[in-house]
Amino acid sequence: MSVNCSDERIVASNVLSPTGPDWGPESVGVDKQGLLPVVNVGWHIRSDASIRSLDASEIRIVDESANQSLCVQFQYSCSFPRMQNPNSNRWTFSLDEVVVEPGHTYMVSVVNLPEPEFGDNRIRKQITVPGCFDRRIQMAQMCLENGSLWDPNMSAAVLADDKSKVSIVVDFETAQYSERYQVSIMNNGVLYSKNVSKENRTSLNVTLEFELWQLPQCETLIMIKPFFIRCKNDCGSVRKRVMYCFNYPRTWVIKVVMGMLAIGGCLVYFMWSTYHKDPLDTSSPAAKEQPEVFQVQERRRVLIIYSLDHPLYKDIVLKLCAFLATKCGTEVVLDLLDSTRLAVLGGIQWLDWHKEQIENSSDKILILCSRGVQAKWRAMCSDRPIFLKEDALSPVGDMLTPSLSLMVPHFIRSASFKKYIVAYFDDVCSEEDIPSPFNITVRYKLMKQFEEVFFRILDTEKQEPGRVKQIEGLLEDKYHQCPSGRALHDAIEAFRDYQLEHPRWFEEELLESSELELEETSDEMYPYPKAITNTITYSGLDSEVVGHVKKQEREVTINKTNLYMAEKLHICSTTVFKPLIERAGLTEYY
Repeated sequence: MSVNCSDERIVASNVLSPTGPDWGPESVGVDKQGLLPVVNVGWHIRSDASIRSLDASEIRIVDESANQSLCVQFQYSCSFPRMQNPNSNRWTFSLDEVVVEPGHTYMVSVVNLPEPEFGDNRIRKQITVPGCFDRRIQMAQMCLENGSLWDPNMSAAVLADDKSKVSIVVDFETAQYSERYQVSIMNNGVLYSKNVSKENRTSLNVTLEFELWQLPQCETLIMIKPFFIRCKNDCGSVRKRVMYCFNYPRTWVIKVVMGMLAIGGCLVYFMWSTYHKDPLDTSSPAAKEQPEVFQVQERRRVLIIYSLDHPLYKDIVLKLCAFLATKCGTEVVLDLLDSTRLAVLGGIQWLDWHKEQIENSSDKILILCSRGVQAKWRAMCSDRPIFLKEDALSPVGDMLTPSLSLMVPHFIRSASFKKYIVAYFDDVCSEEDIPSPFNITVRYKLMKQFEEVFFRILDTEKQEPGRVKQIEGLLEDKYHQCPSGRALHDAIEAFRDYQLEHPRWFEEELLESSELELEETSDEMYPYPKAITNTITYSGLDSEVVGHVKKQEREVTINKTNLYMAEKLHICSTTVFKPLIERAGLTEYY
């Protein structure tokens, strides 16, 4: 059995090629260790004379939800002695214990080799893996850590006192793999929530208190959301509806009616005054609507993912960081500005640590798309890595490829969209530079839509009913009025002018294989390349942030560790899906 399938088709004339296989049994279950859900796929060899020309069978399994695949080739070392097995049945083979994800759909295909020169004898079918609550896989450790066996046994009681107070008491049983819970009450479209911790208790009792007017409807929806160690913030919630009604005191009803009459009178007066207002009066809000200046109250953090396409593009990224830090008061996380910690942790650990921090907070990840981002994504999907000169000169190497490997699987889950912001500088890049996984979300143009991007970083809506917010100095025609904005504007202009003078600038930045071989020889002769230090200063009103970025001289220098990392971190359909491979096995039935 061979796990790596060749992309080249093995063909023969129709007369000398075997007929196609037939589907055999399939099943979904748990692996022998009880850790992961697996699928077993079988197929039959047809009992005809073409079995003598059968050399191998190829089975390919593609995860349509994550665009990952597994391909296994079964080599038959000798010809079949007879058309049927000793039990007078068709020869049957299977691929066992292929690790799968709950809720994902897989396209499975099997073909006998060599393939016919004309026609197609490949058979195909879809297999949908059930969710973790299905009895076939709910005992897998992965599903247990997602709460597959949790039965909250929830109960609720509504209590009212004589002072117009209402208490809702919620009782439920805790789960083994969840330490935190969020209990929520929704009434008349208004949501109230309370977070509680298990603290080694097997059941919890949560009380939420309200004023009587806060629960105007007789029906209330109660929700309990767990935070299991697998699904974390994306876990589903259990719900229960509670029906209740109170006989309100007569005095309270009178007060409510009087209040409604007073509100109605105010509305009538407002409508009358609006109708009789001078139409030439431009001081009214209806005649002249001014955006409301929004004041940033909380300092937020953003991780920037980008590609080192060119020295001038790197300058744009650094100037953008300076603008975010000084003008916007944002804490910027960039590999070039954190090279010391990155060198201690390593690239993958550094990215994974920051990704974990962002998942557990309201911080954001800003992905700056460019020619290099699209080219490296396509290289990952084609298993033909590319290398840029700036990656070789950078002390941190190519950080984009491992970033995409870690973040794309997380990004494609709809619950994770709000964590990611996809943007590109439209003066030096285009929308064609955006990799296909990011086409499902909003793509922002910088600096034309920078204000919208910053509102995303703040996790705040720019427009609300009857209200439009604006932040001073962030619009396209005003951002360059501050020193850091002027530096960013000049960096963009410089790179745009360079692109006009050098239409093939990106091809010139690509490293050829001959350059790689030349550099390996150079590394042996001069193992210690010279380095220079650039100082980047962010000037603000109250503080000055200085970041030191080391880079090698403008010569082609390849870090062999980065070469290895770029070759190993592929997640696309033409590469081998490692989790699937680790559990693949072969069984022959007679």
